[in-house]
Amino acid sequence: MLIYMSLKTYILPYIRRIPTISTNGRKPHGRRNAHGLELPRNRYVFPSYEYVNIITLLFIVSNSCTAPSCAILPSRSVPDSIGDYMSQALDPKDTCVLVTGGAGFIGSHTVVQLLEGGYQVVVVDDLSNSSAVAIDRVKTIVGDEAAKNLTFYEANVLDRDAMNKIFDTHQIDRVIHFAGFKAVGESVSKPVEYYHNNIENTLVLIDVMRNHGCKSIIFSSSSTVYGDPDSLPLTEESPKKPATNPYGWTKWMIEQILTDLHTADPEWNVILLRYFNPIGAHKSGLIGEDPKGIPNNLLPYVAQVAIGKLQSVGVFGNDYDTPDGTGVRDYIHVVDLAVGHVKAINKIKENPGVKVYNLGTGNGYSVLDVIKAFSKACGHDVPYVIKERRPGDIATCYSDASLAKKELGWEAQYGIDEMCADSWKWQSMNPNGYND
Repeated sequence: MLIYMSLKTYILPYIRRIPTISTNGRKPHGRRNAHGLELPRNRYVFPSYEYVNIITLLFIVSNSCTAPSCAILPSRSVPDSIGDYMSQALDPKDTCVLVTGGAGFIGSHTVVQLLEGGYQVVVVDDLSNSSAVAIDRVKTIVGDEAAKNLTFYEANVLDRDAMNKIFDTHQIDRVIHFAGFKAVGESVSKPVEYYHNNIENTLVLIDVMRNHGCKSIIFSSSSTVYGDPDSLPLTEESPKKPATNPYGWTKWMIEQILTDLHTADPEWNVILLRYFNPIGAHKSGLIGEDPKGIPNNLLPYVAQVAIGKLQSVGVFGNDYDTPDGTGVRDYIHVVDLAVGHVKAINKIKENPGVKVYNLGTGNGYSVLDVIKAFSKACGHDVPYVIKERRPGDIATCYSDASLAKKELGWEAQYGIDEMCADSWKWQSMNPNGYND
């Protein structure tokens, strides 16, 4: 009788007030949050924590019942805290990952890897430096079945109301945070814009996350936090030094913000992925780097020169202390980088706290090395012009990524020739990027 009265009084009224609606043009599947909004497929949903407590109480009472059907256990154990729940080792099919900036270069390739890995993916992107076409291409790459697990929102992470609605609609387990301005040279001329966008959108994001009980984040950081290194290769133990440009400072500061967040609340799990220099494109040629306007990064500029859209590559400085005088960087294939994010999600299952990993190849290539490799890929010489050094640049930077191999089981698979060949395939198939 006690169980019957409890169900009648507390549970049934809650169930009855859930409206029958659908989102994103999909058929409703019967799982809703407390606001009546559809939740992702294949998920056990806790209605709210007051009801979790009721269900737990009923289960305790039901232990004295003789009938085997007195209590129905949920597919997930009831956590002691929201943070415990969010850090549980969930299967990919039961894990919803929010990807900010997921229509961008690195983001779109990461979304492919997540969907192919069976994850449910929610993408938020304001399309300021990306295209919705990339999302359609991602769906083509992964196929119809996997594409069902992808939901896209055109929104700016700075928009708190929009982010709250997304978290109200979906039970987000993990967040991969790409959204942000990313050009070193541009950041020098537009520091205010870079500080406002990159830092403030992170503050909005983590505030919305904690208000919704989501405390697992993978941050898209950068090797720029090492500044001008004293020694090479760079390891995760190498000191963070004063950044040489505003873009680098935003990455530096956000790393500190997320570290302080965990210090204040140890339920947070934070993984900082320090990328070196992503280039390349998906093997299909369907997605790649497509900056709006004149490219600020080396490879898309080289590619557009190779295709005939731009006259020549500007090489900023040939008097550095390097073998050929041009800057040396650790270029990494974007697909390798994307795989690293999936590995990082697996690491979060261990409740690691705060972890830092370099993602690079461990090999340094000069600007002229890249131009020569791209010339080989496209079948003709790519013209270039030597110019003055660019403010904020350093001579040499390359990684030691052995920690990622040891703890994540990740290692870069592609070399510079494959990176350039895949970039050329993308550019030659899409001369005007996603506008073709």
